Amino acid sequence: MDRLARTGEEFREDLRSPGSRNAQARKLLSAAELLPLTQLSSARSLLAVGQTLGLIALALALAIATWPSPWMAASVVVIGICQHGLFILAHESAHYRLLPDRRANDILGRFLGAIGGISMCTYRVTHRLHHNNLYTDDDPDTAIHGGYPRGRRYLANKLVRDVLGLNAWKTYAYFFGAPAINEDTRREIRPLDDTSPDLRAAARRDRWVVAGFHVVAPLLALALGGGRGLLMYAVLWLLPLITVLQPILRLRAIFEHGAVHDLSSPLTAARSNRTSGSLAAWMARALLFPHHVNYHLEHHLYPAVPHYNLPRLHRLLQDKGALEGAEVRDVGATWRTVFADRRRHG
Repeated sequence: MDRLARTGEEFREDLRSPGSRNAQARKLLSAAELLPLTQLSSARSLLAVGQTLGLIALALALAIATWPSPWMAASVVVIGICQHGLFILAHESAHYRLLPDRRANDILGRFLGAIGGISMCTYRVTHRLHHNNLYTDDDPDTAIHGGYPRGRRYLANKLVRDVLGLNAWKTYAYFFGAPAINEDTRREIRPLDDTSPDLRAAARRDRWVVAGFHVVAPLLALALGGGRGLLMYAVLWLLPLITVLQPILRLRAIFEHGAVHDLSSPLTAARSNRTSGSLAAWMARALLFPHHVNYHLEHHLYPAVPHYNLPRLHRLLQDKGALEGAEVRDVGATWRTVFADRRRHG
């Protein structure tokens, strides 16, 4: 019975092109090399959570202390960027990589997801399918990052709609397990159909928790601060969720998987973005890649490695020559690739 309960929960290894050198990258690390990289540190995870929540608290304090003022706009932007950081940490929890204790991991991950309007347990179901079926017909995320480059006008239009909050409902439907539809094939993928009964039940309960939080939160703001408190909640929390956060989520997903040209190997179907060497690269790291999420190729190869060990994993794979010919680019090169005119890439 326990074995059956685990069916539909596993993050499977990516074994495409088993005879190629690239596909053997997972086997380059010995158990002795990999073990320390997979060790979880509660202190490092809680520090990351504390840093992100601390920045949100500072931005909220600035906005409240100067309300109303132009500083409010800066606070909205900073809060939206930090909400993305909370999502990345909820992603760690979805992989059981946030805290060593599974119960504590899920409690914290569900909280981080809930305040950002996402169901971590539902996302765990959807994200598992992305890992297990990367760039196949069963990958729910292909609807987001597939088909690029689509031309500058196409992507710019998507981003403008994101900033205006017009696409937010699609984002939260995705995080609540709604069917994903590939724009090119029109194929519908139903993530909640391919999961274990335990995960499906956990996802259902978690969605009610998220919905409950976002009913109680405005009522609490109204009770504590009256109309002014409710307005602050709407401007300083909901507004960044539906505007600032949206283009960040889209761009990061496209930077991770968009405009790749070889889907035969995990080393070329996912991308790592180098974020050092210039002010623009540093800004991209702050905006798109908090908590080392720019090492996305490495994450797909070894999803058991927590975010704070991904830089070490990258260096180790690089030293072994495993990343030669892989999708590892400077973030500026990725920008030019995903925004390129469609006709330049066959």
